[in-house]
Amino acid sequence: MNYQETIDFLYAQLPMFSRIGAPAYKVDLTNTLTLCNVLGNPQNKFKSVHVAGTNGKGSSSHMLAAILQQCGYKTGLYTSPHLYDFRERIKINGALCSKEFVVDFIEKIKPHIATIQPSFFELTVAMAFQYFVEQKVDIAVIEVGMGGRLDSTNVILPELSLITNIGKDHMDILGNTLEKIAFEKAGIIKPNTPIIVSEYLSETRPVFEKTAQEKNAPLIFAQEVFKVLQFGCEAYHLWVEIQELKTGQTKKYELDLPGIYQTKNILGVLTAIQQLRLNGWNIDAHSVSEALKKVKALTGLHGRWELLNENPKIITDVAHNEDGIKQIIQQLQHTKYSRLHWIIGCVKDKDITAILNLLPKEAIYYFTKAQIPRALAETELMKLAHAKDLQGQSFHNVDAALFSAEKNYREGDLILIAGSVYLVAEVKR
Repeated sequence: MNYQETIDFLYAQLPMFSRIGAPAYKVDLTNTLTLCNVLGNPQNKFKSVHVAGTNGKGSSSHMLAAILQQCGYKTGLYTSPHLYDFRERIKINGALCSKEFVVDFIEKIKPHIATIQPSFFELTVAMAFQYFVEQKVDIAVIEVGMGGRLDSTNVILPELSLITNIGKDHMDILGNTLEKIAFEKAGIIKPNTPIIVSEYLSETRPVFEKTAQEKNAPLIFAQEVFKVLQFGCEAYHLWVEIQELKTGQTKKYELDLPGIYQTKNILGVLTAIQQLRLNGWNIDAHSVSEALKKVKALTGLHGRWELLNENPKIITDVAHNEDGIKQIIQQLQHTKYSRLHWIIGCVKDKDITAILNLLPKEAIYYFTKAQIPRALAETELMKLAHAKDLQGQSFHNVDAALFSAEKNYREGDLILIAGSVYLVAEVKR
């Protein structure tokens, strides 16, 4: 098979959570461990950092990878889902894994697929681990797909683990309370391995403390190490002044990720960097500052309050759950615009009512959907939104919605595309 035939095979033959939801989620690590065993257990042959969380894990993973890369380390990065190219999931120093590797890997593992019956995610995790070993990375940042305890990535023994935050998402799988969700995320805590929590709530802190104590894992709450003194947005960059609480020293950082929610993520990232230094990694302060200025350039990150076009002004963001939309609303309060045109689509298994309750009533909405089975029909979304006094029309796909928004656009307006990772992925760049 050539590369395109290989990708078509993966999409057609293997259950994909992004397309069908919960039925693609496997409730144990057996398949992943079996795949890794077939490959000679690559998960044990490279150093890593493991990152989980409801929101912010992707941004935090990319920031950590950018910093390690800037410091001269050959850095692997595994994230999901991808937006535009399957190979975005598996990168080294910002470069996509090769098409030849993908083809060769699937040819090698294909005889075992019928027996093991892995999901799409399980196979891509094993693929990433094999690539990082073959390419001899110094370290890899591994982002959890969902949850943590039963996530396919949870077969590694990392240098440290990072949990960004806990919010209400995937409750049909992870549990219907913050405590239950935190328990699943805390599943990445390993014996005697430092665990850093970027942001905790009164409901989640005891869960982390209990699991860390059981595993004899040093637990560090980033909010007790660093504090944001002030921040601001300028020309689609974010500046943050941060104080280290122990020393009282302050430092100002500039980020090319302008989302205000990065003020929470950066505390966990800086605490993780501090811990990696204690583990013997050579990470200098200047490289940290320089890397944060160019995370997108170093790693290829997209979809985090990303300006796609200046006139008309079009911004995309992959926020897709209640907490993510709250962060979007906060961002809008710091953004100048005349009228807001919001192109929105959601998947069926989200708490649609909670999302709609947060949306500004003065915006003009363009209800649409990503072209996947999990997507909520645009007409159904519009019906639910109209019941909440949100006004707008429905469109079969994001291109049609964007065409209409551009027709209605006037100078000073803002077009926002948000509500689903998969919707953002279908915007023609």
